[in-house]
Amino acid sequence: QVQLVESGGGLVQAGGSLRLSCAASGSILGINTMAWYRQPPGKQRELVAHITSSDSTNYADSVKGRFTISRDNAKNTVYLQMNSLKSGDTAVYYCHANAWITRTTSGTYWGRGTQVTVSS
Repeated sequence: QVQLVESGGGLVQAGGSLRLSCAASGSILGINTMAWYRQPPGKQRELVAHITSSDSTNYADSVKGRFTISRDNAKNTVYLQMNSLKSGDTAVYYCHANAWITRTTSGTYWGRGTQVTVSS
């Protein structure tokens, strides 16, 4: 069993910054990719940023230049530094990971989400 727990969400004014963290725990042999998704009110969940085990990253066009994803493999933790926040960034942010639970078996896991609200 693998658990992902997000933290760092909250209320911030437009132009401000927040840093999200997501720690993975449980029966993990290793983690491949980690990512942040978000679901704005009334909309579908969308990919925000993605990072591979070799630290290759990609971002949604809407956050390029403002958000930075990083990971600490020793802590099984992924971060999302969000700068220059806009009201359009308001959403529930979800952590996602693809992890090895045995030498031959991997699975995908989701956190429960953390609310980010940007006031204009």
